[in-house]
Amino acid sequence: MAPEASKPPIRIPERLRIQRAARGRAFAIRFRQGPAAIAAAALVCLLIGLLYLVLQIRTILSDQLKQEYAGLVLEAVERAESARSVAGIWQQLPNATPARAAGYQQARTELTHRLTSLAALVNASPSAPPPISPSSLAPDADMRGTDALLNAMSTYWRAQRDTDSADVRVRIAYVARTLIASAALLFCMLITALGMYAKRNRQLAGQSHEFEYAALHDAMTGLPNRRKLFAALEEAAAKSSAVAESCKIAVLYIDLDGFKQVNDSLGHRVGDEFLIAVSKRFRESVRKVDVVARIGGDEFAVLIREFSTNAELGEIARRLIACVVQTDRAMGVGRVRASIGIASFPEHVEDYHRLVAAADEAMYRVKRSGKNSYAFADHAN
Repeated sequence: MAPEASKPPIRIPERLRIQRAARGRAFAIRFRQGPAAIAAAALVCLLIGLLYLVLQIRTILSDQLKQEYAGLVLEAVERAESARSVAGIWQQLPNATPARAAGYQQARTELTHRLTSLAALVNASPSAPPPISPSSLAPDADMRGTDALLNAMSTYWRAQRDTDSADVRVRIAYVARTLIASAALLFCMLITALGMYAKRNRQLAGQSHEFEYAALHDAMTGLPNRRKLFAALEEAAAKSSAVAESCKIAVLYIDLDGFKQVNDSLGHRVGDEFLIAVSKRFRESVRKVDVVARIGGDEFAVLIREFSTNAELGEIARRLIACVVQTDRAMGVGRVRASIGIASFPEHVEDYHRLVAAADEAMYRVKRSGKNSYAFADHAN
């Protein structure tokens, strides 16, 4: 008989493996430990601890009831022993007189009553103690049998009471240790949950800061974007109006001449490198309190928070033009220059909201008149 051909191994399609891996990651992420998971675990542990405590307390109460019941039986035994002692005294009197006979009979009746009460207590016990036979309750029962019965009842129920008392003490110790362990466990879980919650908040705060930074800065050059520029302009204008002597602020609008040809001839990678390099030089050529922003494409703007004269602004513009020339020479491009428009508040424009637009218009005048220079905005703006 020919051997059975071995079956080829079953191959799982790549797409199915990817789907399974994705589901596994989703499951892991869903059940990843966090403050909520720690809190849920603490709640489960607390519920289990409370259930255990309830059961222990219930057992303690049951043992206490048994202990009290054993005490009642022992009291009944003591009363029966007292009645037995009285009957024995009457029995030992030497003279057989009617008074002695009547006293002895009354003592035996009392002893029988005590033994009947004791039997009722013993027979009603929820446990299974040694029973009391009906013959021991007869008025003419042998005294030696009564003595043996009372001695056996006293020994048994004292041992039962001691056992129940020891059990209560042991269970109380269990409850105390459980409470201490539960408190320690809950405290540790609480500290862990608070630590994880604080860590999660720090992570969220860091992510929020990253998102805010990304929303206000240019991704390629790292400079503030248009939104950040206008926010800084609002802040500078508010500070200027708050001081006793109004401070002058200005915006320099920069457009790179010939940059489009760099992208077309040398590629966008070289163009991006040029923008990053010139942005760094722009940032180094002005004060730290001033804002250099990339408006978009090859257009930049510089917010000067405070200056004295237009000559100072002209000097800043010449430094910015020099930054472009230096970057052009360092990268060997040989064709990029800059046109800059300057507008100041409140000298050139009366409304600071018009600063950027006025500087943009002045920049276009420079481009129309030959480029690679700067010009101030008209006072009409």
